[in-house]
Amino acid sequence: MAGRRIQPPILAEKLFDEPSVFAPENLLREARRQRGLAAARVPAVCVLDPDGDLVRRLQAEGRAARDEAWACYHTALFRLVERRGEFGIVPYAVGASFAVLVAEELFACGCELLISMTSAGQLQGSRPPPYFILIDRALRDEGTSYHYLPPDEFSAADARLVEILSAAFERSTLSVTRGATWTTDAPFRETAPAIEAMKRKGLLAVEMEAAALYAFAAACRKPLICFAHVTNQMARAEGDFEKGEAHGAIASLDVIRAAADAWAKSRHGPGRGA
Repeated sequence: MAGRRIQPPILAEKLFDEPSVFAPENLLREARRQRGLAAARVPAVCVLDPDGDLVRRLQAEGRAARDEAWACYHTALFRLVERRGEFGIVPYAVGASFAVLVAEELFACGCELLISMTSAGQLQGSRPPPYFILIDRALRDEGTSYHYLPPDEFSAADARLVEILSAAFERSTLSVTRGATWTTDAPFRETAPAIEAMKRKGLLAVEMEAAALYAFAAACRKPLICFAHVTNQMARAEGDFEKGEAHGAIASLDVIRAAADAWAKSRHGPGRGA
């Protein structure tokens, strides 16, 4: 009908206080039944590694072991055991819906802090990539967040967790900037007008997961923090996507360790304490 305004289906029939019929615990139960796996907990601190750089590096060094008890149908989980603690790392969970699916399953299996380390495209900045952003809020230009929270322009990280980590990075030698990003489901539709609009909003980088992960975390009250590893300028010139030493894995792991240590110290005092 001419002139009729149609509400997008993604905004319809969303009752945010209603529990989901399909629960991650039930999916994992059936996966374990089919595969003959016993129920097992993941490490207290887990990491999403969408590009897989961390896992590839750690496997090459013989430091990452696949967790055969991880029952997810779609991913593998690798364990990194260090003197100060242990991490569970899931590679290749790219995009908002996939990242949140894995996040739901990790928390259902005992995760206590989830850290996302995603690569991102630079929108504005005074220095060339690579560098890191502690994402404090993300613009919701994706679909998953609208299943967890009512419509709004941004979803935000837990303010207390951001302050704890910001203070820790201010005292460290790691170069981590705090700021906001643009989360999109469609990286190959980053048009020039859209990019300019995001720059005017003061957004620092574009990535594919943070807005959805923060909406999930807020709705389900889970401790979760997202970092953007700014690695590119959207390939507008040759020689882009250079991440640094070991494809950025060494620097990324340093940031992850620092974040985990700061979180643990805020809960238990010095040491990982997970």
